[in-house]
Amino acid sequence: MNNWPSAVTIKEVGPRDGLQNEAIQVATEDKIHWIDMLSEAGFQSIEFSSFVHPKWIPQLKDAREVAGHIKRKPGIMYAALVPNAKGLEAAIETKVDEAAVFMSASETHNKKNINKTIDETFPVLEEVVQKAKQQGMRVRGYLSTVFGCPYAGDIPAENVITISRRLLDMGVDELSLGDTIGVANPRQVDEVLQKVLENISKDKIAMHFHNTQGMALANVLVSLQHGITTYDSALGGLGGCPYAQGASGNLATDDLVHMLHGMGIKTGLNEEKLKEAALFIQKALGKELPSHQMQILNRGG
Repeated sequence: MNNWPSAVTIKEVGPRDGLQNEAIQVATEDKIHWIDMLSEAGFQSIEFSSFVHPKWIPQLKDAREVAGHIKRKPGIMYAALVPNAKGLEAAIETKVDEAAVFMSASETHNKKNINKTIDETFPVLEEVVQKAKQQGMRVRGYLSTVFGCPYAGDIPAENVITISRRLLDMGVDELSLGDTIGVANPRQVDEVLQKVLENISKDKIAMHFHNTQGMALANVLVSLQHGITTYDSALGGLGGCPYAQGASGNLATDDLVHMLHGMGIKTGLNEEKLKEAALFIQKALGKELPSHQMQILNRGG
């Protein structure tokens, strides 16, 4: 294998996807400080929160306050998840750089997550996308359960392609294909990407892996071979999905960076500053983070 990319973009989703499933309520000032630490680590993109109703994700009820107090560094895109037009209003008011919309490739998961069918979801997202673009915002689309659903099992690649095309046609700038419950394996990722990339440019695709089965880094390797150079991850392996039982943490940013740097692939990230940020949020949560790098650190390695 000699076609590794020279550089990769890592999008940090820990403050949103990482914290949303944590039972311990992290203080707003700690979130702000943590995001500021992440900003100093060299990320090009940080997804800092979600403008959803507090009853759905109480952990992120302080999205407005966080947005208003983080120190925004030039060159960093500060993103937030936006479920609907009301959420977009808050994102616009707080000057979010990128609005992220979301839906599932699984009909059942989409109903449980959004309370709508896939067909009912498109017009809701289209309104958000169009209004966001009118405001000069970048728009990202999350497509979850691409590699398997906790309710429906395997998802046909054709479903993924059809939905992806609809999202791109409505103006989404980038699609993040999610292994929401961490069931993907390298062969499956290879087969799905072969089909997807016959229909959609690799430059429009990011990958979002969870590490439920310990396969996340292996799946990244396969994706790299397909020329995918954008990956979502959460520092320390934080995360999960509140609507997908058994979904463990996201692909860990620190493990991903360690692997890529070892392979000679640039990320622009400072490993020492990542370590400091991971230790900070670990202390705020009062529990050890699950990434391999943090396990080594916590045991004095």
